[in-house]
Amino acid sequence: MCYDVVIIGAGVTGAMTARLLSSYRLKTALVEKNNDVAMGASKANSAIVHAGFDAKTGTLKAKLNVKGCRMMPKVCRELSVPYKNNGSLVVAFSDEEMSTIRELYNRGIANGVERMEIIDQQKLRELEPNISTEAKGALLASSAGIVCPYELTIAATENAVGNGVDFHRNTGITSAEDMGTFIRLHTTKGEIDTKYVINAAGGASDDIAKMFGDDSVQLIIRSGEYYVLDRSVGDTVSHTIFQCPTAMGKGILVTPTVDGNLLIGPTATDIDDKENTATTAAGLDTVRRLATKSVPCVSTRDAITSFAGLRAHPTNDDFIIGVSKANARLINAAGIESPGLSSAPATAEMVCEALFEAMGSRPEKNEAFNPIRPEPVRFRHLTDKEREQLVKEHPAYGRIICRCETITEGEIIDAIHAPAGARDVDGIKRRTRAGMGRCQGGFCGSKVVEILSRELNIPINEITKFGGGSNILFDKTK
Repeated sequence: MCYDVVIIGAGVTGAMTARLLSSYRLKTALVEKNNDVAMGASKANSAIVHAGFDAKTGTLKAKLNVKGCRMMPKVCRELSVPYKNNGSLVVAFSDEEMSTIRELYNRGIANGVERMEIIDQQKLRELEPNISTEAKGALLASSAGIVCPYELTIAATENAVGNGVDFHRNTGITSAEDMGTFIRLHTTKGEIDTKYVINAAGGASDDIAKMFGDDSVQLIIRSGEYYVLDRSVGDTVSHTIFQCPTAMGKGILVTPTVDGNLLIGPTATDIDDKENTATTAAGLDTVRRLATKSVPCVSTRDAITSFAGLRAHPTNDDFIIGVSKANARLINAAGIESPGLSSAPATAEMVCEALFEAMGSRPEKNEAFNPIRPEPVRFRHLTDKEREQLVKEHPAYGRIICRCETITEGEIIDAIHAPAGARDVDGIKRRTRAGMGRCQGGFCGSKVVEILSRELNIPINEITKFGGGSNILFDKTK
């Protein structure tokens, strides 16, 4: 079989593109080298839907950010993904930084951002009582929001697979061979033939492009470290609080999450190792120190976990989207760093338009396409009456597995058997939040392993944390 399109990389860009392509009559595959979707930047970022004032006017970042921000509420409704339009504040601590605020405001106007205003110290403290008394004013962008990046990626993939896209996990691309009328992809699981390839491989997109003789994708891998704080302090701020941006990015932020936690970070450090997601004492200390500059009452004593995410910074400082000049069967969607999450719905549209340009025609629409992803059961959000009725019909929802987050066995089973469902412990964690509470899986982890083993019908010592060799249990007799 020869696919019409193979998308390499199941991050948010690849997943949203797969979903959009499933609305056309194309044979499409989504290929991922890891055991699950959202295993790169899409599981470890700031979870912000940016308004669009930061990117340089005229860039793809600016254009797609503003458009994607407008599209995001509807996309999240269709995919049953929590989204909150909480707005953002860029805080200034000096007269010089207030000048930067005015520059950002003017840039936002030029980029087409709506609902912005520059506010003084008094208005800022009315909006955010816990803000530093040193703050002089801020840029308020009311169109900004927050979303869970990996939940959006999972939902888009489920919807794409439900509409006919094939998902290949644990399938790394080792080389590409141009066969004239099609491309033969050599993978860790054999050969895949396709007429066109979409390169959405994140930090590896430069390596994929080079397989096609394309040297135009030049990336710098940038690490960002974060703390996640307990939900007990999740209402410390209501807006996403930024400091004035620098050449390395948007700086340390303090933001609520859609799940009620508080997130602080990230740092910005260029690294050579594309797989190095380790946190450092120095990096986390920087996060703590700069977060308290904005919101002095923030304390890392409330931290429940820390993590580092990697972003692929393009050397041209803009997204790389379009048909490759080296091979007309390759469409690049590379260098998608911040605001990549915010831009994802609009980026998917642009990538598809580039594909159709390469094909020379627009394919027929898939009349059976359903844009709606059924809302998963979220037991913790149900009323007592709804819970009682659900448990009567499906007793597995009556067994609480994760006490911190009130996650039931029924929800875990659903996550395993969903389209492109969970195959490891972290996959369950991202889909259900089992293990995301204060104990970080200390109580529920063993039960999750047992349920995965039973539902997947595989030995318990084959269950992994995140695929690869991350086995939870080992048989010492072998």
